[in-house]
Amino acid sequence: MDMERKQSELIDHFVKRATAVDAAAPLADLILEATAHPSLFAFSEILSVPDLAKLKGTQYASSLYVLRLFACGTWSDYKCNAGSLPALVPDQVRKLKQLTVLTLAETEKVLPYDQLMEELDVSNVRELEDFLINECMYAGIVRGKLDQLRRCFEVQFAAGRDLRPEQLDNMIQTLSDWLGTSDSLLHLIQEKIKWADIMSETNKKHKKEIEDKVEEVKKSLKLNTLSRPTWTYEATKRAFLNLEE
Repeated sequence: MDMERKQSELIDHFVKRATAVDAAAPLADLILEATAHPSLFAFSEILSVPDLAKLKGTQYASSLYVLRLFACGTWSDYKCNAGSLPALVPDQVRKLKQLTVLTLAETEKVLPYDQLMEELDVSNVRELEDFLINECMYAGIVRGKLDQLRRCFEVQFAAGRDLRPEQLDNMIQTLSDWLGTSDSLLHLIQEKIKWADIMSETNKKHKKEIEDKVEEVKKSLKLNTLSRPTWTYEATKRAFLNLEE
């Protein structure tokens, strides 16, 4: 929670500064500061500031691409386009490699050392493990277990990155599918409730019919009892004497 609050505060800080800047050069400097900041890992809100459009068509236009790269790209993406981009300072390099680990951890919970070394341009296991411990786990952006025997990093937690455009489309489709399933489920539940209500009324009616029949039987038995002759001791005695005669 502290990390999320700190992220929110930093994002708000840089968004306000970007909104107040009215020239390309200061905006480029602000992008450099934001992407090199050791505690900032989300950039989409800064990227959405309208004033950043002032960078287009200027000598600082590449800074806008750098910001997009930090929002949803990886170290490999930078290497593929390094010829057209400004050189990154060491803090930016470290940050982009941290973000690369987050991107890999989004889809896989077991990351082989060989894959990580290739993606991060790391030459040996010791250097890789030091980076994962000191720059990722200590920074709080991932938690996991280093398995030296299996040569892999088992991800237990990874902070989320900014959504890439294709992820947003997939999320929208997933939500649409979920809503469709929810509507079907809601309809099924409503039908079940309706059926339960009908069965409840039927049971009540059946119970009432049984209770009415029981009352009829009770009344019938009572009438039969009242219509029987009452035999007293004297009547019994007289009947017995008559039989003797």
